[in-house]
Amino acid sequence: MRTQPPGPAGVPVFGNSRQYARDPFTFLTSVEAAYGDVAQFDLGPLETYLLGNPRDIERVLVTDAAKFRKPDFQDDAIGTLLGDGLLLSEGETWRRQRQLAQPAFAPDRIAEMGDVIARHTEGMLGDWADGDVRDVHLDMARVTVRIIVEAMFGSQLTDEQTRRVQENLEPLGRRFEPNPARFLVPDWVPTRENREYHESVRILEEVIDDIVDERLGTERDPAADPARGDPIGSGAEPDEPNDLLSILLRAHERGDQTKKQLRDELMTMLLAGHDTTALTLTYAWYLLSEHPEAEARLHEELAAVCGDDPPTAADVRDLDYLERVIQESMRLYPPVYVIFREPKVDVELGGYRVPRGSAVMLSQWATHRSERWYDDPETFDPDRWLPDRRAERPRFAYFPFGGGPRHCIGKHLSMLEAKLILGTVAQNYELDYVGESPLKLRGSLTMHPADPMKMRLRER
Repeated sequence: MRTQPPGPAGVPVFGNSRQYARDPFTFLTSVEAAYGDVAQFDLGPLETYLLGNPRDIERVLVTDAAKFRKPDFQDDAIGTLLGDGLLLSEGETWRRQRQLAQPAFAPDRIAEMGDVIARHTEGMLGDWADGDVRDVHLDMARVTVRIIVEAMFGSQLTDEQTRRVQENLEPLGRRFEPNPARFLVPDWVPTRENREYHESVRILEEVIDDIVDERLGTERDPAADPARGDPIGSGAEPDEPNDLLSILLRAHERGDQTKKQLRDELMTMLLAGHDTTALTLTYAWYLLSEHPEAEARLHEELAAVCGDDPPTAADVRDLDYLERVIQESMRLYPPVYVIFREPKVDVELGGYRVPRGSAVMLSQWATHRSERWYDDPETFDPDRWLPDRRAERPRFAYFPFGGGPRHCIGKHLSMLEAKLILGTVAQNYELDYVGESPLKLRGSLTMHPADPMKMRLRER
């Protein structure tokens, strides 16, 4: 077993962190193309191993998942934001919280969410008009945050609460953009960035506390659950609501959930539960605008399957091309563009020893755009997701939702939202991108457009 993988040369103290911070996307694709299965470099003081082979990615996420943990080398800011929510918790805490939350994401319950998604989508379209130029990313974020709050919290955001959430997402995003100097400045130092970040966290926690206060006393009222389906699992009575907040409130009442744990889970769901779906839709609109032939095929399929009616949760099973458009959008522009894991013991990956406590980096961005796994990888081609072509690729050449025991719990809700919103909007409007191409991107916890996503609406 070899001990030192190849990799790009860095500089003292900062390693390769300046290159990564300047343009993480070019850095990741360049390193993957140059060094293949395993590359080693330093992000500041952090010894990092980028894995480029789907075989090794599958080992980390699935086969040998027990040998890895979510990293504790990230700064305190993300812990302040998400605490012991599902995204960051480990060990028995994570297993208990995952089991507790699972009924809220049961397939039968998610299938009942079509009406909720449709209602909020129609509400968004009520604010649109032919010829408008809109920042579509803001619109997608607004509608998906309203959907996640109703679907998982059994509540409705007011216009003021929606505004407060959206206004405070930007300072949060800035705090997690790659910055080679950040490891030198603790989270508690009162820099302008840190002050703005902590103020945004405080405001979002106020919104969450208001929602919890509104729901207290309704956690056993079946009318509180927008799915209205029979609950599944973990001690719920047949007539009890199974939205996530009701489940957590009942657990808190039993003494199985502290107030901090409850808030951490709600914060995780509020942010992660809407952001990735909004970004998937944003990039899909951009790609359809740049590829009118794909947009025309989508319109043809919608007309054939749905006629003049909006698509329903039952219809999406027959909207094959729409699904391929979404899959290809997440390949080219994966909202989660990198995942980190930390080995709990020394491990062997790609023939190299990777030491305990180092950083293992799995990059959706780099893997999804690799010529090793995709023909003409920079091209938008939804038909590469036809079954025969898809079967030619390794399983983890595509992993927008992660994989293994810690795969995204909200995957099915996110996909249902994306399909219904994309289909409903496409029936009513064509969206023409009027910004600069190619897109400029910025990295944070997720991959965001660097500039407003301005699109002109053309009524169909």
